Amino acid sequence: MNSRRVFILGSAAALACSRRRATAFPGYAFVANQGEQSIAAVDLTTFSVARQIRLEAAPAAIAADRQRRAVYALAPQNGMVYEIDTATLALKRKLSLGAAAVAMRMAPAGGSLWLLCRSPHGLVQVALDGFQVKARLKLPNAPEDFDLSRESPMAAVASLEARSVALINLAKGAVEFVAAAGDDPRAVRFRADGRQIFIGNRGPRSLTVVDAKTGATLVRLPLPIEPENFCVNADGGQVFITGKGMDAVAIYHPYQTEISETLLAGKAPGAMAISAAPEYLFAANPQSGDVTVLDVQTRTMLASVSVGQEPCYVTFTPDNQYALVVNRRSGDLAVIRLSALSNRKPRVRTVPLFTMIPVGSGPVCAAVLAV
Repeated sequence: MNSRRVFILGSAAALACSRRRATAFPGYAFVANQGEQSIAAVDLTTFSVARQIRLEAAPAAIAADRQRRAVYALAPQNGMVYEIDTATLALKRKLSLGAAAVAMRMAPAGGSLWLLCRSPHGLVQVALDGFQVKARLKLPNAPEDFDLSRESPMAAVASLEARSVALINLAKGAVEFVAAAGDDPRAVRFRADGRQIFIGNRGPRSLTVVDAKTGATLVRLPLPIEPENFCVNADGGQVFITGKGMDAVAIYHPYQTEISETLLAGKAPGAMAISAAPEYLFAANPQSGDVTVLDVQTRTMLASVSVGQEPCYVTFTPDNQYALVVNRRSGDLAVIRLSALSNRKPRVRTVPLFTMIPVGSGPVCAAVLAV
């Protein structure tokens, strides 16, 4: 494995030297390392780790706030939220939620974080200016996943235990309704306009679509895969779904309420992300150590890029110049130039990496912020 790492890094360094037309991004990628209980701050002007920021527990989620130029990391096991100062690359503040946390979302309007917690079951709002708990909303059942509407102060919370979805009015701090969500509801998302909620039912391999005003079940759509990962394009008109059962991506059209097609996307595709202008879908293939790139508009496969061992997360620099792939097992961050995809020769579906950056043990996700 060490010899493989030397080979990859040597090749990546040679590629970086030979592609001097690429411009650096003036910012950092902050990578959450579970194995080292740290956040690696990767300088994207030098493509190297500037600092390892140590935490008290393993981070599982990370979010960036451009307005405050801060990064927030969630350590679920001890229910801690950490604030990282991007100017000093140091831990600035920390906050105990008083409960085990399941997930974290930045409020669409900014200014606060919402966290899904268990024991007790609830939604916790953290005001970012004072970095303190602003609200605690009690939930009717043990939560599994949640989403925030971009059109109204509403949250949808799926409960595996109760096989339900609850619509929470965040402004009033009240439950609007609790509706049936089908068997094995593991993931929940709002449609872009906030008028419908769709739930991924993993065991039955289906989507349950619920009216966000009445709680009525509109339809249950069968899927060829277990819905584990969701990725929505910029206008909200297409939802890409991956999961066990098929080496493919299923495409759901939420405004037509239909599964339109299934596209082959490498070996057991998992985490996904979509670049902006042009829209390219990057699907990580953990078993084969590569990323499959699909053109969202034409539905064609553009390339397969070898990235490292167990790719688990994909994100992009805000200038849309680089795709960044987090590799959990090999502990590194693979960097892909998006221009290499558009400049590739016809019928050539392999694209080299721009560079590879060791970031630590067990990285799971990342957030990018300009400085």
